[in-house]
Amino acid sequence: MNTNKKKVVIIGSGFSSLSASCYLAKKGFNVSLFEKNDTVGGRARQLITDGFTFDIGPSWYWMPDIFDRFFADFGKQTSDYYQLDKLSPAYKIFFEDDIITIGDCMEKISEEFERIEKGSSIHLKKFISKAQKNYDIAINEIVYRPGVSPLELVTKDTIIRLDQFFKTISQEVRKNFKNPKLISTLEFPVLFLGAKPSKTPAFYSFMNFADFGLGTWHPKGGMYQIIRAMKSLAQDLGVIIHTGSTVEKIIVKGGKASGILVNSEIIEADMVLSGADYHHTETLLDDSYRQYSEKYWARKTFAPSSLLFFIGFDKKLENIEHHNLFFDTDFGQHASEIYDHPKWPTRPLFYANFPSVTDESMAPPNNETGFFLIPIAPGLEDTPQLRDQYFDIIMKRFQTRTGQSVENNIIFKKSFCVNDFKEQYNSYKGNAYGMANTLSQTAFLRPGLKSKKIDNLFFTGQLTVPGPGVPPSLISGKLVSELMGKNI
Repeated sequence: MNTNKKKVVIIGSGFSSLSASCYLAKKGFNVSLFEKNDTVGGRARQLITDGFTFDIGPSWYWMPDIFDRFFADFGKQTSDYYQLDKLSPAYKIFFEDDIITIGDCMEKISEEFERIEKGSSIHLKKFISKAQKNYDIAINEIVYRPGVSPLELVTKDTIIRLDQFFKTISQEVRKNFKNPKLISTLEFPVLFLGAKPSKTPAFYSFMNFADFGLGTWHPKGGMYQIIRAMKSLAQDLGVIIHTGSTVEKIIVKGGKASGILVNSEIIEADMVLSGADYHHTETLLDDSYRQYSEKYWARKTFAPSSLLFFIGFDKKLENIEHHNLFFDTDFGQHASEIYDHPKWPTRPLFYANFPSVTDESMAPPNNETGFFLIPIAPGLEDTPQLRDQYFDIIMKRFQTRTGQSVENNIIFKKSFCVNDFKEQYNSYKGNAYGMANTLSQTAFLRPGLKSKKIDNLFFTGQLTVPGPGVPPSLISGKLVSELMGKNI
């Protein structure tokens, strides 16, 4: 059948939607994409004001091979669209009584581990070697599979590593490392997967290889350059993009998705794909067509939400790197206050990003662009008073740990929290990163790419396969496009 006449409409324009739009257009589909906000990118948008440029979504560029693979699928390279720089050092971790600097290669990281704990570099090299094998298996054998069958996880390599799906990262790390600072350093990367290290399968140590082995990168001009690149590629492939277009309903006729209602206008289509929040997408359907009940969503472990601050400083800051983690409080207590007993954190860990340290285009001369993030439980009460309270808490700690006064140098400040995630992204409970990758929410156990109740309705993004994060979202777009290609 000639797919040229097949029309696909896509809801949302985040990484997974843009990825899917490119693959579907390449297959010959007529693709139109509808985004409720004024700019594309979903959660990966940009705020530019008074010469300051803020990425208001993802800020870590990890797993460069996945981006390379995406663009290579269209005969392109990342360098056709943006300049990529490896950060040296990758990041700093501030503890109460020390600072760990993660260098840009294993030699430097090993030296830092030795400084903290003699003999630990031997364990580190073994741990990262195992993590590298897991990374190869994950990328080559697992994550590019569509999550439709448990058998996708069964390969020769996964069978001999079966124990790693039932042990946790926390157990694996603590088996060989005793120093709490090194434990926190090694448990940090799985926070990108949206769950506590004690709930995340040990197999996911491949994130440690992504960190120490592949390094941390920065696209000049910010993470939004990737969105710009994908938008450009999509349009070159013939994708029509509509912004300011709120999808109000998914139209179903005879058990098949037949279009969408956008700004009170019906747009007909042969297939509908949603990269919007999965829970929200199902609210666009009549009850009888929804696959998952409210009880289902309430039972699931969601990745955290975040309280974000975007700050413009009128001077260059001292003793900081591009990426900075403030682990000068109790990691376990904060995690418990996100996942076990959801509440505003007593003594929050936080992250601070200053892209202008390495990229002068991100701030006016002799100024600094700052992005501060506190992970919090989704669904919490969000008020201006709480935002102000937590801003004061982290700024005091930031000034103490970095040995400088900055509060009088703030010339721009904007916050973003649970209510904004709900309002701007239709995010379930205001979560920031989707659904966590715990053992019971891995692969085929996640919400499916294809509706079980309606023909020609598909889903993509961080609540489905393979999971949260930017690289998995690129992969999710490819996986769903392959399923849709088989549906004609």
